[in-house]
Amino acid sequence: MVLVARNLSKHYTMGASVVRALDDVSLTVAEGEFVGLLGTSGSGKSTLLNLIAGLDQATAGELLVFGDDLAKMSSETLSRHRQKNVGIIFQSFNLISTMTAAENVALSMMFAGVPRAERERSASDLLTAVGLGGRQTHRPKELSGGEQQRVAIARALSNTPRLLLADEPTGNLDSRTSKEIMALLKDLNERDGKTVIMVTHDADLAKRYAHRIITMLDGKVLSEVTA
Repeated sequence: MVLVARNLSKHYTMGASVVRALDDVSLTVAEGEFVGLLGTSGSGKSTLLNLIAGLDQATAGELLVFGDDLAKMSSETLSRHRQKNVGIIFQSFNLISTMTAAENVALSMMFAGVPRAERERSASDLLTAVGLGGRQTHRPKELSGGEQQRVAIARALSNTPRLLLADEPTGNLDSRTSKEIMALLKDLNERDGKTVIMVTHDADLAKRYAHRIITMLDGKVLSEVTA
C-alpha cells in the first residue's frame, strides 16, 4: 500500500473550543490508484492532503506512507519525505515570479544537491514532457494559467515522486484548460504508474478521472465509491 491511515485526527484549539479539522479518519490507497478526495470547503480534504504531504502533523492516529509512519517523524524527516516520495501540485501554482519556468522546475533539485548541468537537463526534459518545450525561459507573468500549472506539474515531477498530490489543480483554470491538465494527470497515472490523490469539490471531475472517490464531510469520511 502507498498509504494507510488509521484513526487519523487533526485538531486545532481556538480559545476554549476545539476545531476537529480531521476526525478519526481511516483509509488506504494502493499503488497506481487515482483517488479523488471530494467535499465542500471545510470538509477536511485539504487537511488530509497536507498530512500526507508532510506539511503538517497529526494530532492523533497513524499515517503510513510507503510504510513509514509520518505521525512520528521530526520536521527534518518530514522534509526528506517530501523531497524523496511526494510531488505536490497546488491550485495557486506557487511559482516564483522572478524565475523562469526552467528555474522554477529546477529549484527543488538544487535544494536536493543535484549538479547544475543535470538539473538543467532534467528541467528541460520535464517541461518538454508537459508540452512547454518552447516556453522554458518565460517567467510566470508571461505564461497563461494553464501553462503555469504545467510548470507546476513539471516541478512536482522533478524529484521523480511515486505519489502525486493535487489540491484543486484546475480550480483557477477555464474548462478547456482544465481538461488539458486533467488529461495530463491521467496520463501520468496510466502511462507512468504514478499514484495520484486529488482534492476537488467538483463531483463530475472526480467521477470522470478518479478510480475511487472518497467523500468527506466535517472532518470524517462520509463514503467511498468506485468511479
